[in-house]
Amino acid sequence: MIAKARVLFDKFGIMITSLCAIHCILLPVILPVLPLLGLNAAHNHAFEGYVLLFTMVLGFITLFIGFHRYHRKLYPFYALFLGGFIYWQRDVWGHDYEHYVLVVGAVLVIGAHIMNMRLCNQCTGCEADQPKTAQAKELA
Repeated sequence: MIAKARVLFDKFGIMITSLCAIHCILLPVILPVLPLLGLNAAHNHAFEGYVLLFTMVLGFITLFIGFHRYHRKLYPFYALFLGGFIYWQRDVWGHDYEHYVLVVGAVLVIGAHIMNMRLCNQCTGCEADQPKTAQAKELA
């Protein structure tokens, strides 16, 4: 059950991050067309902040499940937090580089989920590696 939830969270995290990156890349193209369609939308930084926060929390939960239950590797966490930090600091680089910075941040977050999925799938005998309890030794 937990393994299925972990895989689902990883895939959901990849999907949300990808959609967010696509949204940020296509927004300058779509935004000028919206008034022509009668839609009155604006570039909402609060919404982007909430999506980033949701993505980071979901990513942390997913990576923690994989870390705790399967692989005990920290580098997916490094990629997740570095991607989130880069994404959050996109305005520091200026408007000219914003899209490149967003792509780098999104790729790192997606890469963290992919690393987690691969590490969890490589773990074939995690239970065999755990030390036996005293009760299990008596039965053996």
